[in-house]
Amino acid sequence: MRPFAFALAAAALSLAAAVPAAAAPARVAQAGPYVDMSAYVSGDAQIDAWYGGRVRLQRDFDAICGDTFCEGDYSNIQPLRFVCSVHQASGRLGGCVWTFAASDEAVDPRTGAIAVRPQVWRCPVPLAPRTTAEALLAVLAAESPLYAPLPGTDRSIYDGLIDCL
Repeated sequence: MRPFAFALAAAALSLAAAVPAAAAPARVAQAGPYVDMSAYVSGDAQIDAWYGGRVRLQRDFDAICGDTFCEGDYSNIQPLRFVCSVHQASGRLGGCVWTFAASDEAVDPRTGAIAVRPQVWRCPVPLAPRTTAEALLAVLAAESPLYAPLPGTDRSIYDGLIDCL
């Protein structure tokens, strides 16, 4: 009986390993003129500005969340990802979006059931037309990029969040 149990367990494991791969939607990369900023940046200065800027944006958001956006029903807003598309040939931005998620939970005192209201925000960055990746990277390299004026405008990433969250 032991060999049967072992064979059954092995079959179950191989099936379990195959199911997530089969169930996950395929992300087919198609060639086009736009790429993610992370694929566009090159050289130490640009790479540091992009990845360091994203860290500084999150730090700036965390510093103000409790006094601004993170009050009310959704007190646990978390930044997910700051992403920009870049036209490979010209270096102009197609757009930038910062996504956030939060939830509001409530416990039913009679049953112990937990109700969850999830929320996701897709916050566009208020970029001026024809903004280049290099110009945005200069903003992201600043000590507090959340508040820095965006190129060609008097608005900041923070202003975009006010319009969104």
